[in-house]
Amino acid sequence: MTTPPALETVIGLEVHVQLKTNTKIFCRCHNRFGDEPNTNVCPVCLGLPGALPVLNQSAVIFAVKAGLMLNCEIPLFSKFDRKNYFYPDLPKAYQISQFDLPVCGKGYIDADLNGETKRFGITRAHLEEDAGKLVHDDIARGSLVDLNRTGTPLLEIVSEPDMRSPEEAYAYLTTLKQLVSYLDISDCNMEEGSLRCDANVSVRPVGQQAFGTKVEIKNMNSFRHVQKALEFEIKRQSALVESGKKDQIVQETRLFDAAAEKTVSMRSKEFAHDYRYFPDPDLVPLTFTTEQIEQWRSELPENPACRKLRFVSECDLSDYDASILTAEKSVADYFEAVVAAGAPPKSAANWITNNLMSLLNESRRAISDCPVSPPQLARLITLIEENTISTTTAKKIFPDMYASGRDPEEIVTEKGLRQVSDTTEIDAWVDAAMAAHPEAVQSLLEGKAKAAGRIVGAVMQMSKGTANPALVNERIQARLNKE
Repeated sequence: MTTPPALETVIGLEVHVQLKTNTKIFCRCHNRFGDEPNTNVCPVCLGLPGALPVLNQSAVIFAVKAGLMLNCEIPLFSKFDRKNYFYPDLPKAYQISQFDLPVCGKGYIDADLNGETKRFGITRAHLEEDAGKLVHDDIARGSLVDLNRTGTPLLEIVSEPDMRSPEEAYAYLTTLKQLVSYLDISDCNMEEGSLRCDANVSVRPVGQQAFGTKVEIKNMNSFRHVQKALEFEIKRQSALVESGKKDQIVQETRLFDAAAEKTVSMRSKEFAHDYRYFPDPDLVPLTFTTEQIEQWRSELPENPACRKLRFVSECDLSDYDASILTAEKSVADYFEAVVAAGAPPKSAANWITNNLMSLLNESRRAISDCPVSPPQLARLITLIEENTISTTTAKKIFPDMYASGRDPEEIVTEKGLRQVSDTTEIDAWVDAAMAAHPEAVQSLLEGKAKAAGRIVGAVMQMSKGTANPALVNERIQARLNKE
């Protein structure tokens, strides 16, 4: 019996990023999610006779900056083409896109994969307009169309077939999303459709240069769904190859059924010639100068990988904390604002990654909507550093700050929580605690250091948490030395 050949997976991803310009790519209609269906439409995006497109300059600049962030070559000349196909949510029966001369050429991104850096190539990134949206309605027993999305500017980023596992695809996607998010050119919200991903996957014997038959998977609205869809499709194709049924793998488009966690056939895959591409006669080509491109390059934000290294070197943070803080630009910005307001970097990092993020997750709020401002968090940390309050007290009042937006000093004064460092008052509490727990004192005299916790706890209870813990320990030791 012949042993089936070992197989390897080949994955390439096409990521569609909706650009958050104020208006659509070829008209003045609002580019806005969530409005009433078919309210943000006009003769241009509806494809009515005689309506001519006018290119949105902001969409072009966003696309070029994205290309620069992705290490892409930016050609000085590119053009728009018509991609012809019929679908109910495409009023013109063609889509304005880019074919052979895209706005961004070859590039790459470096992604972290289990502690190692892997480079994934990018074939191209091109501008195009989005189609409308079909809403399948059980009550109406049919499908309704919402054309608000028609004409939304899209940047389609096409990877090289460099991924060999669902895990690598996940690493590529998360890094790509992070880079685009840092530019602030898209919401990158998969649930709202502002970031969508199609995956091309095939299998082939290890060592074979020729690709296997490629299958495209659509309808994935989360990175987890992408990973699940790839896992299923790899198993499906591998099983067919291993059982001698390779011919049953056909070039097609499949949909991902999230409930069943499997892919299902949708239609045979179109080829480029099926779309009858030709240059759009209503739009002039795009031309750039080297000076323009360099100007846009100078406006790019700091790369998240570079920012992470800077946090490690300049702020003495751990690699893990720096990774958490730089995962989103808004969080990194918040951290730097807290440090700029006077908080030590390590303390600021601990409060953000542990306390603040916990409350944000519980309330499902973004850090941009955080009720605790960076100066307020910095002042809370300063109160701890100055021994005005203890860390325990700070953790108790922080939820109040988050709920009310009030300054920490106000809450501390109102609740009488200022830390007591007066030795006379602390000595009185220590004497009372030691008198109440003679067995703990005896244990301490016998060298059992853990017994101090009982006395410290009693002091903190008497002081309602306001006694300086370090000073309490110091005064306990002073009393023991006398004895």
